[in-house]
Amino acid sequence: MDGIGASVLVVSPNRPSRASVTTFRALVWSGFRRYATYRQATVAGMFTNIVFGFLRCYVLLAVAGGAAGGMAAGYDPTQLATYVWVGQGLLNVVGIWGWTDLSDRIRTGDIAADLLRPVPPVTAYLAADLGRATHGMLARFIPPVIVGLIFFPLAVPARWQTVPLFALSVILAVIGSFACRFLVNATAYWLQDARGPIMLWTLGSGVLTGLYFPLRLFPDWAVAVLWLGTPLPGLLQTPLDVAAERDSPALQAGLVALQAVWAVIMLALARLVQHRAERKLVLQGG
Repeated sequence: MDGIGASVLVVSPNRPSRASVTTFRALVWSGFRRYATYRQATVAGMFTNIVFGFLRCYVLLAVAGGAAGGMAAGYDPTQLATYVWVGQGLLNVVGIWGWTDLSDRIRTGDIAADLLRPVPPVTAYLAADLGRATHGMLARFIPPVIVGLIFFPLAVPARWQTVPLFALSVILAVIGSFACRFLVNATAYWLQDARGPIMLWTLGSGVLTGLYFPLRLFPDWAVAVLWLGTPLPGLLQTPLDVAAERDSPALQAGLVALQAVWAVIMLALARLVQHRAERKLVLQGG
């Protein structure tokens, strides 16, 4: 456009992949900008995460201090402190709570506009959520970890594969969390109001993802059921165990591989539910 300095991507059959990548990148950037706008909320949330980080850290360290050998569920005090402070940083990166965009648009009927767009709703919301997670990594992850390093001895990675495996695990956790939240929000297609399922998700996910305490404190059979039968441990427990180097390298890689399987399954399920919901809307004449 003359005089404006803007360009418009023309979608043509000759370059569909470029159009898809460019559109996805633009949606990621829009999600990042949306959350970067609320600076005061970011600072307030960061302060809250740090306060709760101190509370959780002292509680878990007290549990370890009262256990035989100073170990709790296989974590030494340094690993527990790492678990807590990295978890406080990842809380808003993974974003297991607070997302109601889809259910709100279904309730108000604005979802009809989403269905007219060339990008499917699951893809569009996923891209925006990746932008949100990127902002969370920069603004909400780093400060709590720095505070933890100042006041507590944290575990420094002793294995070279820990850092890339942790980065991959965080990405998979964001995708898995998005898929779970999308499915919970999508219940509004049938219920009209998803506040009940969202409340149940909020209450259950904090415990079953390993946010409040490590899932390894549960009996072994319960840990196996949660890890193999649900995607929930992959949302926080897996990346936190990788960061704390709780397990051997082979077991860490296996847990991340399981996390990847669950992320693919949940994302495919989200697409399936969205497709069924669109058929329902058509049958209803909506």
